Amino acid sequence: MLRNFVTFELSAILGNVEPKALAAATFIALLVVGSTLGALKARSRKAVLTTVKTRSRKTVIGALVIALGAAYWAWNADILPGFRQPLQVGRVISGMDTNANGIDDYQDIVDGARLQVAFRPRYKSAYYDGGYPPDNEGVCTDLVWRALWNAGYDLKASVDLDIAWATDKYPRVAGSADPNIDFRRVPNLYVFLTRKANAMTTEVKSWDPANAKEWQPGDIVVFGSSYDHIGIVSDKRRRDGLPLVIHHGWGRPVEDNALGRAKNQVTGHFRLNLNKLSTH
Repeated sequence: MLRNFVTFELSAILGNVEPKALAAATFIALLVVGSTLGALKARSRKAVLTTVKTRSRKTVIGALVIALGAAYWAWNADILPGFRQPLQVGRVISGMDTNANGIDDYQDIVDGARLQVAFRPRYKSAYYDGGYPPDNEGVCTDLVWRALWNAGYDLKASVDLDIAWATDKYPRVAGSADPNIDFRRVPNLYVFLTRKANAMTTEVKSWDPANAKEWQPGDIVVFGSSYDHIGIVSDKRRRDGLPLVIHHGWGRPVEDNALGRAKNQVTGHFRLNLNKLSTH
């Protein structure tokens, strides 16, 4: 699972560097190079020419690498300067409060996912008797069931029940259900969501009000042609309307611009029918 996620993540980064990031990188690089050459003015012209010939090439390359990295980070964090007002996007709520805590269930799911970012379980893919990993370990699917649990829903029970009813619909199960692991496999969750949730758009468009409204907090997004990764759509948005995604790829859970980076890798986007889920 980790290898597949790394593969799609790298391809997403390389395939989705936006023009504004490249423009910013060029600008920053020019500033760095200009500052470097300016510092050399105190030397004689001959010394400058010699330095340029022997050292400036490495300096410029190093500056460009640093600038590109900084610009990509700034784009991903949505802190590049801009002149457009943030896109205003309407909010969809579930109208349900299963755990009676006064918070709408879709928001409760987002809050549960965000708790994982704060708790910081380490990435570990393993088989556990009983199905559940220790609280300090997990993978992408663990963040999802933990997020739903926070809102009062039992994803494991829901998936296990549907697999028992329709085993042939789940190719990854291969005819033999295993409650210790089935609910922690993205391909199984993808099938479950196609059966028990509403399929939404998989298109990701910046500055598009209609598209942005399709992406709502608490939605579930699946990445990769082999259904390699899964996450929860956040209630935080970039200025261009794209929501962040809360997910656990490698290392620790994060809340970041996964949709912007991996917009060509989205293979599933679902809104839960909460009344079709088991509760706890």
